Amino acid sequence: MPFLGQDWRSPGWSWIKTEDGWKRCDSCSQELRNESNQYTLNHSIILNNGEEEIFNSECEYAAKKRKKEHFGNNTAAHSFYREKWIYVHKESTKERHGYCTLGEAFNRLDFSSAIQDIRRFTYVVKLLQLIAKSQLTSLSGVAQKNYFNILDKIVQKVLDDHQNPRLIKDLLQDLSSTLCTLVRGVGKSVLVGNINIWVCRLETVLNWQQQLQNLQMAKQVNSGLTLSDLPLHMLNNILYRFSDGWDIVTLGQVTPTLYMLSEDRRLWKKLCQYHFAEKQFCRHLILSEKGHIEWKLMYFTLQKYYPTKEQYGDTLHFCRHCSILFWKDSGHPCTAADPDSCFTPVSPQHFIDLFKF
Repeated sequence: MPFLGQDWRSPGWSWIKTEDGWKRCDSCSQELRNESNQYTLNHSIILNNGEEEIFNSECEYAAKKRKKEHFGNNTAAHSFYREKWIYVHKESTKERHGYCTLGEAFNRLDFSSAIQDIRRFTYVVKLLQLIAKSQLTSLSGVAQKNYFNILDKIVQKVLDDHQNPRLIKDLLQDLSSTLCTLVRGVGKSVLVGNINIWVCRLETVLNWQQQLQNLQMAKQVNSGLTLSDLPLHMLNNILYRFSDGWDIVTLGQVTPTLYMLSEDRRLWKKLCQYHFAEKQFCRHLILSEKGHIEWKLMYFTLQKYYPTKEQYGDTLHFCRHCSILFWKDSGHPCTAADPDSCFTPVSPQHFIDLFKF
């Protein structure tokens, strides 16, 4: 009669599920075996016979507990994928069962590495902001944990390199408002997990806001060429490259020369024409005492009523032929005759709409 242990394939061994199937975790068992050898002592010298039996049972229990914890941590490390594309399916088929959710897409696409790319950073921050406003409760427990882990990396990155603090402040402001509403108004009926976990998350977000509020930009001492040394036409050309009015205002506070260039009426007129239509100008026309159009005030007024165009260095793309969501630079194994004609850029809002059923 065969011996039936804890695992019929290999009694006492640990197995991990991978993309290629189940594999035995030899490193785990070897580490546990080495750890157990460290505690193997000639304890009969210091223990009596009765105490020795109790000691053996406790050691056996501790070894099983360490093995369970080690295997649990090892499994948790494989809970997040690092993929550059995923198949988006909204219904079950013969080939694929179930459907792809927003939380699954957020877990499987490699957003942790995307925030390290300056071209994708703004895109990921905007996506996190939209999720914080309306889709936070639709994420699974694992996706919510992944969400706050990525947010933690973003905050630490901003605190280290002092880049894009305004974007993160807006994100944390929307997230803190949502968490306050969920914790105080909604409660346990909607939230996934213990209510105390959400209270701790809210405290963490408030702590991040305080850290960003106290962020001090270190003054850099550089004897080389600076922004103020550039000719006026080059400085003016730089200002015309900005698509966000707040960036122009912030840059204008650096030097008096940049302030003069940032108040140029033609600059703000170009910015208004880029983001808004002429019909929208007529509804919110603002004139000065001399009868001139105040384009700067027009921009910030129209921004309150209409969405502005979004610009990103790199975005996710969706293949209509293969129903695959992928990063533009990485691509995907497309089976279409003309793949480029099937690709569609995916804005952060479009990304969320893909998973609405």
